[in-house]
Amino acid sequence: MVDWLDACRNRDLTTLLDLYADDAMLECRCGGVKVSEGRAALESYWRPRLDALAPTAFGLEEITPTAEGVVLDYLSNEGEPVRIAFIFSRDGKIQRAACAPTGPALRQEVAGVAD
Repeated sequence: MVDWLDACRNRDLTTLLDLYADDAMLECRCGGVKVSEGRAALESYWRPRLDALAPTAFGLEEITPTAEGVVLDYLSNEGEPVRIAFIFSRDGKIQRAACAPTGPALRQEVAGVAD
């Protein structure tokens, strides 16, 4: 996960994409639901996020191992708190990932659904 964060901080799209399996899927619930599957879709997802980084972007908050992989709390490219869960392939590549905002942003998103 340190390599993932470093690639993001360094705006190193090639290294970041190399951490994912060829058929990896990412589900992002930050500001709506977006699903990206495969290298080309992941590149389209990550390129604009890496092009615009806040000074606190990709700061590590917490890493929690799970039975299936790892949950990472970090600061997004905009410096907002995000939680992402990773599931890995047998060869150690990211197979699936799902992220959502945490903290006040998550509470606001949930409140909006309840309205």
